[in-house]
Amino acid sequence: MKSEDRVLVGIDGSDSASKALEWALDYAQMAGLPVRAVSAWAFPVYYGELQIPEEWDIEASTRSAATQQMEDALEHHPDVTAEVVVEFGHPSQVLIEASKGARLLVVGNRGHSGASGILLGSVSTHCVHAAHCPVVVVR
Repeated sequence: MKSEDRVLVGIDGSDSASKALEWALDYAQMAGLPVRAVSAWAFPVYYGELQIPEEWDIEASTRSAATQQMEDALEHHPDVTAEVVVEFGHPSQVLIEASKGARLLVVGNRGHSGASGILLGSVSTHCVHAAHCPVVVVR
């Protein structure tokens, strides 16, 4: 199996990401491919100031949530080989970089206000325009 023979999916704990993960696992199961789920984290900034409680380990929290999201999804796909990768950075940049070695990138749509069924969110929009492989946006 070549390094390109995997499905990449962006996850962030949201319902949209769960739907994308389910789609990616379904596709991977049919195609006989492994899945790499990528979750990105960054320090939250509010009004130009970094505000993080000292005891909060953002990376560990992100990894825990991503691992749980994957474990929940794998209950329906026990034969799929899957891994979770947690990276520092903006989600669109992390996914675009990770897409260099993927056969397919799967992301959820992230709508705006009342038109959420129509508009793509910023991460999915960036991925559609800049990924290094085909992109599926799951609604």
